[in-house]
Amino acid sequence: MSDSTPLETLLKEDRSFTPSAAFQQRSKYANPSLYQEAQSDPFAFWEKFANQLDWMEPFSEVCTWKPSDPDFSEAKWFVGGKINACYNCVDRHAAGSRADKIAIIAEGEPGEVVKLTYQDLKVEVCKVANALKELGIKKGDRVCIYMPMVAELPIAMLACARIGAMHNVVFGGFSANSLHERICDSQAKVLITADGGFRRGNVVPLLKISREAVEMGTSSLEKVLVLERVGSKMPETTQLDSKLEVWWHDLVTSQSSECPCEPMESEDLLYMLYTSGSTGKPKGIVHSTGGYLVGTYTTTQIVFDLQEDDIYFCTADCGWVTGHSYTVYGPMANGATVVVYEGAPDTPDKDRFWRMIEKHKVTILYTAPTAIRSFMKWGTEYPNRCDLSSLRLLGSVGEPINPEAWIWYHEVIGTERCPIVDTWWQTETGAIMVTPLPAITATKPGSATHPFPGIQVGILDEAGHDISQEHSGGEIGGYLAITKPWPSLTRGIYGDPERFKQVYWSRFPGKYFPGDGVKRDEEGYLWLLGRVDDIMLVAGHNISTMEVESALVDHHSVAEAAVIGKKSDIKGQSIAAFVILKSGIESGPQLIADLKTHVAAKIGALARPDDIFITAELPKTRSGKIMRRLLRDVAEGRALGDTTTLADPAIVNSLKAQYEDKEG
Repeated sequence: MSDSTPLETLLKEDRSFTPSAAFQQRSKYANPSLYQEAQSDPFAFWEKFANQLDWMEPFSEVCTWKPSDPDFSEAKWFVGGKINACYNCVDRHAAGSRADKIAIIAEGEPGEVVKLTYQDLKVEVCKVANALKELGIKKGDRVCIYMPMVAELPIAMLACARIGAMHNVVFGGFSANSLHERICDSQAKVLITADGGFRRGNVVPLLKISREAVEMGTSSLEKVLVLERVGSKMPETTQLDSKLEVWWHDLVTSQSSECPCEPMESEDLLYMLYTSGSTGKPKGIVHSTGGYLVGTYTTTQIVFDLQEDDIYFCTADCGWVTGHSYTVYGPMANGATVVVYEGAPDTPDKDRFWRMIEKHKVTILYTAPTAIRSFMKWGTEYPNRCDLSSLRLLGSVGEPINPEAWIWYHEVIGTERCPIVDTWWQTETGAIMVTPLPAITATKPGSATHPFPGIQVGILDEAGHDISQEHSGGEIGGYLAITKPWPSLTRGIYGDPERFKQVYWSRFPGKYFPGDGVKRDEEGYLWLLGRVDDIMLVAGHNISTMEVESALVDHHSVAEAAVIGKKSDIKGQSIAAFVILKSGIESGPQLIADLKTHVAAKIGALARPDDIFITAELPKTRSGKIMRRLLRDVAEGRALGDTTTLADPAIVNSLKAQYEDKEG
């Protein structure tokens, strides 16, 4: 944002949805005093939930930070305590009343279903943990995991946690170059992979890609453990390299079903996870054991109003932080039943998620706005052909959700009876930071509403002044910052402490800056506006790409939109939009003119796009986030930047050709 101009708050949203009396009556967290309790003593709030976990040795100090400290970048939590994440996610349930409760329902894309009770899960985790020990893994070592989203993936993660090895999960769609970089940077001793996985009816050749990565040179790597997933469908990988590679079924199956849990200091590292690397070298974000587990355990319980009989489906792959926090550690620490799905939502048809919800009686669905917009584009016929009556709560994660996508989710999937928790957080924060509480909060479409209890946020101007404190009422916009410590904050960037300080703490000393813009409306609701890199300076006004995108998606013809600021000699930047239309809508000059007029009517003439391009697809990372940086490269005629993390790099070249044809 510019030095002198505040962030514009153009988009208005007046619709509001209150929790139903029936939902409130069943909830454990329907009392607004929860906020006051956490506000009055945040440390006591976190301590209360920490004490619900099983500690091998009790902690002596909740947090080392004092209000007089200049910043909290090195705050430590639950000091002196010893804990094991795997024990809390598996053993304590397997030894108690949940022993025969289903822990994991894993559905492969071809359709087979595996169900594991908590007792089953303990056996499988112990066997993999013992296998890793046989391969030479010990406490503090790093294990790289590159697998399809099958039951063995969370099992491998938990096995690492059991013996105190840090896991580094790499999404199973990444290239050999990306995998190689992550193996080398983490200095992994063992790689766990599969011969392949299924995606949209095709086989992803994971072992072939793994071999390409290893051939690039990996000095730390000693062994590759290979799960047989696709078998004869990938004949070129049926024979392993006997010196380096070993079959899962040869090594794991014969192991003992007992393996002691390693006592871990609360601040010992649990895992590392690399950011997508959209700019520069990927950052290896590391998380502690105690603080991270407390953060994910607490937020899962409260944000999702988790009940003992819930069937919980988070659609994120474990290659992303959402899969870590809200498929594995948060839900399983709470003893939940989680659904794990290997494939794509449109295979064999566009009703795959809805069929799964019907079949498994899913009660909680947590997915991404980009998926919701795809469902909108496909139409209501797919969810309408399935029984979704088991659903009682919906969630959104990954980026700000457009109000009209929120409404579609509410009406079509939730049938106007399921609260929606629109959550904001990051890989670095570890757990949810801004969110509605479903039995307490009146929600507004597109707003993440309020900070989670125990989280302190500020809205800063360019000079770092907290204008949310200076202006107690009225609309304001600025930079989002977290002003007080919380347990699940990343403990740094692996091997690069200086980069950690520079990226997150140098812009506003003493405060954590996640890089996002935010506005607060007159009722105190927070609206996340995306990365400040995606704030456009148009004729001296700072405008969020998210607000213009939301205005476009509000049009009945539009399924999805991506907006960027293009250099302009007159305005500084002009607005260019890339738009995907709903099925059956025809493009043409009149529609483009209508869309420009619609944006101007919705949020003001200032935000009227100069250019609108109709496209079939948008460049997205494999986690579904739109790569606006590449769209700016296209619009400004630059050479394309790094495209290795894109789901389909060919999309950008197609857009570039389309743009050049128009410009020519």
